[in-house]
Amino acid sequence: MSAEPALARGVASARRPARRRSPGWVPNQHGAWAMLASPLLVGAIASGAAPIHALLAVWWFLGYFAFFATSLWLKSGRKARFQRPVVVYAASAAALGGLLAWLRPDLLRWAPLFVLPLGVGLWAAAHRQERALLAGVTTVIGSALMTVVAYDAGGGSDWVRAWWLAATQFLYFAGTVFYVKSMIRERGNERFHAVSVAAHAAATLVLAARSGWLGFVFALLTLRAWIVPKYRLTPKQIGIAEIASTVVVALVSLATL
Repeated sequence: MSAEPALARGVASARRPARRRSPGWVPNQHGAWAMLASPLLVGAIASGAAPIHALLAVWWFLGYFAFFATSLWLKSGRKARFQRPVVVYAASAAALGGLLAWLRPDLLRWAPLFVLPLGVGLWAAAHRQERALLAGVTTVIGSALMTVVAYDAGGGSDWVRAWWLAATQFLYFAGTVFYVKSMIRERGNERFHAVSVAAHAAATLVLAARSGWLGFVFALLTLRAWIVPKYRLTPKQIGIAEIASTVVVALVSLATL
């Protein structure tokens, strides 16, 4: 028997490009990790960490994975190669969400508040507008709402404090949407830079009325929004600085609100 057919098959196999892994499995929006973790941790710490928070955290991150994969699928025009991560993550999040609802059915009262941010985010992805300012701000709203959900899950009862903590998370991360855009996509746009500084200044005034220390922190963030965009930084440098700012805002808000 000739070895030529086998050799031919081997050559053809070697020439055939390796099958690519379906996109959407690993989110590449690095700034999203802080927006996922910080509100959840702030709410949990403020109310007192409990075992339910571990389950809530896994569901929260799975939900984000499902959202990211679905956004990518919609952005692609619903191509089949983008579907598998959507199905896997959505099914996993639904199953875990069902368990969470069974254990804590009272937490379902927060679900309607997430409909608008989720809907706007998916609409923006379907229309390739996921990086638009509206999409960024509504995504931050959904992220900040997790503060009160985690607070409720831990049995917290001071709702004035809970909503101030959530508002602080929203104002900080909404500010980062403006700040990061002024450093990258809107670099050199003086009008956008001015809007970014104004947004930070407004957040400073709101929070200073509640906490002098938070007002001080946000005043520094306003100075940062004004000065730093004048320099050219890499996305990695911007990201590292944001991690430090996120931690400072979380700790000061927990200590003073």
